[in-house]
Amino acid sequence: MVHLLLGVIYLSFISLGLPDALLGSAWPTMYGGFGVPVSSAGAISMIIALGTVVSSLQSSRLTRLLGPGKVTAASVAMTALALMGFSLSGSFWQLCLWAIPYGLGAGSVDAALNNYVALHYASRHMSWLHCMWGVGASLGPCLMGRALTGGGVWQDGYRWVSLLQWGLAAVVLVSLPLWRLHGGENPEGAAPPRALTLSQTLRVPGVRSVMAAFFCYCALEQTAGLWASSYLTLEKGIPAETAAGLAGLFFTGVTAGRALSGFLTLGLNDRQMVRLGHGVTGLGVAALLLPVQDPRVALAGLVLIGLGCAPVYPCLIHSTPEHFGAENSQAVIGVQMASAYVGTCLMPPLFGLVASRITPALFPVYLLALLAGMVAAHEWLQRRTALQGDSLDG
Repeated sequence: MVHLLLGVIYLSFISLGLPDALLGSAWPTMYGGFGVPVSSAGAISMIIALGTVVSSLQSSRLTRLLGPGKVTAASVAMTALALMGFSLSGSFWQLCLWAIPYGLGAGSVDAALNNYVALHYASRHMSWLHCMWGVGASLGPCLMGRALTGGGVWQDGYRWVSLLQWGLAAVVLVSLPLWRLHGGENPEGAAPPRALTLSQTLRVPGVRSVMAAFFCYCALEQTAGLWASSYLTLEKGIPAETAAGLAGLFFTGVTAGRALSGFLTLGLNDRQMVRLGHGVTGLGVAALLLPVQDPRVALAGLVLIGLGCAPVYPCLIHSTPEHFGAENSQAVIGVQMASAYVGTCLMPPLFGLVASRITPALFPVYLLALLAGMVAAHEWLQRRTALQGDSLDG
């Protein structure tokens, strides 16, 4: 039964990744029909991100009220409804309207599932769980590409993914007894979850440090993913059509790295895995900083950055109950997710301003600054939570 439930959770994370790259892959064929400039995709993305921040902050209350299984089923159904709404939209304002339930559904299920796995499963499953997100994020554009082949329309791509989401929502609904059999929200003997307000959560020792770590991590990951192609073209002289494909090596590194990380966690703890990720990311950034024009060096750097990013996010999440206690973990993971989404919203567009007003050559310097912030926040987290543990022992 435990393994069956784990399979449902893996499917849920594939589902979480499926819609994430749909807008980017479909937008070149969408915006002309709505009579809006190409930059308008940013408005939809921002609405979705704001919805995820709001629902992440409310995830603790929702999970206490409904339980993680019902939250997952309801969130997947809400996302399915939003995607179907996208496929039926005839104007840009309708897309913006459907972006609201899209974001609200994504944030709550992300936080609820991450906390459930952190409480109930070993670290390797957290790494493989986020690898499944990468599988979903890769499948989404493939389905959209299939829909557009042979003169098809983007609406079909959204409709197909919506139907898959409805199917998964039904699977999660049928699996609800498994969640109860597996112990509900908490492992056996653990303290019940606490209903913390946002201000109370922020006062827990170490929370602000871990929020900064998540902010910097997602800022680095999304900046690398968004601007790698432009950097390769403008600074390394790689043709745009080639650079678009090569930049995908970063996401390949992330997905493959998370599959590998699951095995490495058999010998390394979460703290060691995060530090290993920081080190490999640093090597990748150093490769980008080398004063050479050989594009192979830059490509190797992007792959290394992806591999380095791979263990950081899942291992930081998995260590949350250890740092803050099982009773606080849902509330803390909620603010972690919110910080991650804020970093995703703010920092990639900020580099766009840097690139346009100064030079895109600052891409690796920007990544290095974010990496330094992430390392500092993680080490401060280790110190604060260690001091807290020492004071409790005393």
